[in-house]
Amino acid sequence: MMKIKLLIILSAVLFFAACTGEKHPNGQRRSKASLLTPTSSGNPYEVMVVADDSVYSGYAGRALKTILDRPLLGLPQAEEQFHKSHITQKNFNKITNIFRNIVKINLGREYTKAKMKVERDVYSTPQLIITIQGPDQVNVSQFITEHTRDITSLITSQEINTAANNLYYEHNVKFAKKVKEMFDCELYIPIDINKMKIGKDFIWASDDGLSVIQNICIYSLPYVSEKMLTRNPYVALRDKVMADNIPGAHEGSVMRTNHEFVWTKNIRVREDVAMEARGLWEMSKEAMGGPFVSHSRIDTVNNRIIVVEGFVYAPDKMKRTMIRRLEAALYTLELPKPKTEKQ
Repeated sequence: MMKIKLLIILSAVLFFAACTGEKHPNGQRRSKASLLTPTSSGNPYEVMVVADDSVYSGYAGRALKTILDRPLLGLPQAEEQFHKSHITQKNFNKITNIFRNIVKINLGREYTKAKMKVERDVYSTPQLIITIQGPDQVNVSQFITEHTRDITSLITSQEINTAANNLYYEHNVKFAKKVKEMFDCELYIPIDINKMKIGKDFIWASDDGLSVIQNICIYSLPYVSEKMLTRNPYVALRDKVMADNIPGAHEGSVMRTNHEFVWTKNIRVREDVAMEARGLWEMSKEAMGGPFVSHSRIDTVNNRIIVVEGFVYAPDKMKRTMIRRLEAALYTLELPKPKTEKQ
């Protein structure tokens, strides 16, 4: 039986209420009542806003729509982070309350100040319900603006954890075995990403798409210094590795990074610091490119850097959902443990 371990991702929101009861496979706690709840409805990164019409069209609703509509970083065309819908409180019933991501805005004189409550798996599984409440629209809109990162990180973390946990149960077994053999790591990717190319300390997997291609690769580099986990050294190393391993259709054409569009930041994965990079890739001598997202992590056991990356080729298509799907797989990476810690 495969052992499921907690995925720790993005920036944790510290002030939401903890749940009690049994645990999800990913380690999140789940209330006992939720063990019998139905499967949630809606697609990944969809958010249902529950608020009266006047609230939704007022200061509070506009503040929430502004943060939900912000574009996802690193895509070639602007695509909002979340798809949203709206219903009023009177229409929040047994049919609509099983939606996967719900943000409720409650106003009332009984609230002395604006605050936020977070619940999971109340009416369905997996489900996230964020309730923002306050005395009036001005207080609530200000609270939403001040807690933009907390709200978006909660929803994103929920979706990535859900997708990553699904990969533990259903993934490309052949790829996982090859990763274990070459890197002594665990990494789980979608079943349909089933074509593999093996290089020196490098594995590239892609799906069978023609006009749309989803790709994941993993490679290692000797650890030299912590500067390897900063933007410019990372980009230089990425260009070299990709040029050596991913040639284009034309002679002399190789994959490279669009240096103008690369964003990096530090995140936490499984309690370790990792560098997340987002940006655009392209093929030299060819009109071909798209978005990528990667994690670079230090393997202290073997004194090396392990990089996992997902990249998409999908001309004339929206790419948010595809890159998010690949991003979830990056969070399944588990580095080697010291021998005394191995089970």
